[in-house]
Amino acid sequence: MISQLSWKIGGQQGEGVESTDRIFSTSLNRLGYYLYGYRHFSSRIKGGHTNNKIRISTKPIRSISDDLNILVAFDQETIDLNAHELCAGGVVIADAKFNPTLPEGVNARLFPVPITAIAEELGTSLFKNMAASGASWALLGLPLEVFNKAVEEEYGRKGAAVIEKNVEAVRKGAEYVLELAGGPLEEFRLEPADGEQKLFIIGNDAIGLGAVAAGCRFMPAYPITPASEIMEYLIKALPKFNGTVIQTEDEIAAVTMAIGANYGGVRAMTASAGPGLSLMMEAIGLAGMTETPLVIVDTQRGGPSTGLPTKQEQSDINAMINGTHGEIPKIVLAPSTIEECFYDMIEAFNLAEKYQCPVIVVTDLQLSLGKQSSELLDYNKIVIDRGALVTEAPANEENKLFKRYEFTEDGISPRVIPGMKNGIHHVTGVEHDQEGRPSESTINRQKMMDKRMMKLKNVKVNNPILVDAPHENPELLIIGMGSTGGTIDEARGRLAADGITSNHVTVRLLHPFPAEEMKPYLESAKTVVVVENNATGQLANLIKLNAGYADKIKNVLKYNGNPFLPSDIHQACKELK
Repeated sequence: MISQLSWKIGGQQGEGVESTDRIFSTSLNRLGYYLYGYRHFSSRIKGGHTNNKIRISTKPIRSISDDLNILVAFDQETIDLNAHELCAGGVVIADAKFNPTLPEGVNARLFPVPITAIAEELGTSLFKNMAASGASWALLGLPLEVFNKAVEEEYGRKGAAVIEKNVEAVRKGAEYVLELAGGPLEEFRLEPADGEQKLFIIGNDAIGLGAVAAGCRFMPAYPITPASEIMEYLIKALPKFNGTVIQTEDEIAAVTMAIGANYGGVRAMTASAGPGLSLMMEAIGLAGMTETPLVIVDTQRGGPSTGLPTKQEQSDINAMINGTHGEIPKIVLAPSTIEECFYDMIEAFNLAEKYQCPVIVVTDLQLSLGKQSSELLDYNKIVIDRGALVTEAPANEENKLFKRYEFTEDGISPRVIPGMKNGIHHVTGVEHDQEGRPSESTINRQKMMDKRMMKLKNVKVNNPILVDAPHENPELLIIGMGSTGGTIDEARGRLAADGITSNHVTVRLLHPFPAEEMKPYLESAKTVVVVENNATGQLANLIKLNAGYADKIKNVLKYNGNPFLPSDIHQACKELK
């Protein structure tokens, strides 16, 4: 028996690849296995090659596997594009309809199963995804009743007849492949899972859930890959809590609506990707100047322009930190796990109100859309902090305005909700005095700039960096952000087997940068390797700018649209040590 296995299904977009993967992985989750998924899809609604890869394990995992055990192919293109990943003795389950063949040199077993024919016998080719799933499940020797339960839940709303035919497709696919293979494949039998309940969600769903838990009740947004699932999640969730989602005409409208709602006292957010973030920049400056709380989620994807909208990249770092014209305080958080996506959203709303500034929560496509196992969330950890929000404004002298932008030692002024008695003040995007009235006084300008920027000196964030540092003076310090964390850890295990010592730091606070927390680990390492999905080393440059040690820092970059594999990092680090 084995402790982990990798499975992939591929075909043309729109022919059931996604639903096959969903039911297959959901069934495994019910058995208690840990899962980590990667979704490769084209930037079109239908057509173009797509594949979903799932890594299955009896232990926690947070990275894609280098190799592949089972490939399910709906067309020959899937075999041609993915067979090179198959390990020796791997298996291809292919639709017999297209007379599948294995590329020369691929050491795998081919099982042609009449997937489409089975489906058509049941009335429609739409059932072929279930026939393929049944064949996969049977080879692993797993109990069909668990799989059938997931099928019932997936198609329950369509009635008993549809469920019955899907279950029959599963059975026929299973029987056919078992006859070809002579029974379940013993070399692919998984060790029993722990059976414990786990979440199995994408990062975007965790972000949406975190927003609801944080008290967010309004989301204006414009759909964009890979952020749209946040909007879709909240469309269903927010009405249950008297909240709402509005699909705006563009990202400019979305961010300004969010600013208006936050000014009115409602916790609000928006979410987008790089192109949308660019459109929001002027409004982000408005939030900074008016000291209005604002939470934005940026789900990074391949750029520039439309770029690679459905592919992995981490190239918005410079834009998030430096994109606004002029200078304002802002906070940029970078969660690296499903759990952090949830908890960081709560922290983001608290930080936005505490420091009265924009907070950007940044993910990448793999973390946003890669479905993976997560431990159950602890709702007892939720704390709501609304900062210096005044519940009752003190009485003013006649004709005196409320000092909304009052000079204070920490730069944080008292904030009121519009309409509050004694709270009237001006609000403007031009420079202003303590009451909000426009002012071009040089003295006032400098004091106001100092007041706003002073906030960054006092920012306190939970775990600005995550550290795994078992070695006092390692040969390598490997640094990453976002979805690279688990892949780096797996690569470090291989480096250890090679006799190479390494520590690992994940940067979770990009701005203001936690330089003092980073410096001891930079100092102790012989070589510093920064792993990131972009072409110019934006994270590495950020570290050099804020913490120094430029002579030690080496880049490991990948910007072809695919996430890092453990082998990518392992090999690069061996060469750089």
